[in-house]
Amino acid sequence: MGGGTAGWMTAAALSKQLGRSCSIQLVESDEIGIVGVGEATIPHIVTFNRILGIDEDEFLRATRGTFKLGIEFVNWGAIGDRYTHGFGKLGPELDGLPFHHFWLRGMQAGTSAELGDYSINTAAPRSAKFMRPRQDIAGSPLGEIVYAYHFDAGLYAQFLRRQAERNGVVRIEGKITTVQQREPDGYIDALVLADGRRVAGELFIDCSGMRGLLIEQTLHAGYEDWSHWLPCDTAIAVPSRPVEPLIPITRATARGAGWQWRIPLQHRIGNGHVYSSRFISQDEATAVLMANLESEALGEPRLIRYVPGRRKHVWDRNCVALGLAAGFFEPIESTNIHLIQTAIARLMTLFPRAGFEQADRDEFNEQARIEYERARDFIILHYKATERDDTPFWRYCRTMDVPATLQHKLDLYRSNGRYFREDSELFGELSWVQVMEGQRIHASGYHPFADLRSIDDVRAFLADTKRVITACVDTMPTHAEFIARYCAYE
Repeated sequence: MGGGTAGWMTAAALSKQLGRSCSIQLVESDEIGIVGVGEATIPHIVTFNRILGIDEDEFLRATRGTFKLGIEFVNWGAIGDRYTHGFGKLGPELDGLPFHHFWLRGMQAGTSAELGDYSINTAAPRSAKFMRPRQDIAGSPLGEIVYAYHFDAGLYAQFLRRQAERNGVVRIEGKITTVQQREPDGYIDALVLADGRRVAGELFIDCSGMRGLLIEQTLHAGYEDWSHWLPCDTAIAVPSRPVEPLIPITRATARGAGWQWRIPLQHRIGNGHVYSSRFISQDEATAVLMANLESEALGEPRLIRYVPGRRKHVWDRNCVALGLAAGFFEPIESTNIHLIQTAIARLMTLFPRAGFEQADRDEFNEQARIEYERARDFIILHYKATERDDTPFWRYCRTMDVPATLQHKLDLYRSNGRYFREDSELFGELSWVQVMEGQRIHASGYHPFADLRSIDDVRAFLADTKRVITACVDTMPTHAEFIARYCAYE
């Protein structure tokens, strides 16, 4: 139950897989609004859309979408700092070692440029350039471009709704007033709507947002609160008029008690101020947001309150929670839509037979726990890795305790620039290296095998990598030109 991005992503995916072999009904009320600010994504959404058979240009026209090569962070490590967490490759490997070990050696020798110079995903946005990867150029950075999207989340839900309904999904308009549970096991039996209609089912998917109408209000699955590590608990969002140039990147600018997002779409810019209500009032936070818009606001600011964390059980009895009903991360790394996508994939892998096996539920919940906790650590990193002490908020963040799993990663990287991916965690080595170095967590050493090359070889390797990236960016069209040619909305 529930529509929005989570509901219609789930309905579209299940109907694509199951066709009309199962009855899929989506209960949605026009009276209940959706959060609808999840406008930035990460590259996995490209695969999701392809699996659904979605034409990319059609999708971007319908959602007023643009492309995204990464996230630019401003004022995080210290006021005046600026770096980009780019998707895709960060320089080529050499001698079986990741590129950053040679970059670290070059840094110690005073010969490295800034890290972002060695990735086409971070270099291209500086010139507002974009193109899809060239499949005909093997080994070139132009063939290694990795991208995601910015889009209007409400329009994306409408787009997926049309596809799901073509596949047989039935939308039921109505507000749920009662959830009927069967005796004696408490499984959900049916939803009763305000007009008395009864919607029965075997498997219920809760996409009701942070309310968690089924998973929490009915089944009491429990919630794990991560406010100690993620102190921001409120967001204020407002759209503004588009401006030039059209940059293929999300921007996150740190403020005194949180941070501000900037997401460029074709028809507007999405803006928001994520902040901690412990350190700043709503009126003050709104004033900060409105004072830092680049263009005229297109509406009134909208308030969103949340508790960072996750459900203790995402699958409880015959109910699976997806999207914000399963947990909430602030959108600093655009994880929320991705977590919908991975939950859908996990549900398909562990889809129940006629009954509901405890082993399936346990595996689903354990995988979800690991995924959420590893993503949590990466997001905490952005707050912990700072030298800012100009406000009480940043003094709290830089001195707070962090989970042991995050501390281990920090210690390992500080020693010799090492990182090891655990299980199937979302963010890999390139992401961690870019954020840690961008926010002043510097490695004191590097892999000793990098010393097998002379410093002259390393210097030439770094210079050639940067030269090739620069030359490739010079050949690319601007982001605006690419949009106009392929997927501009009418």
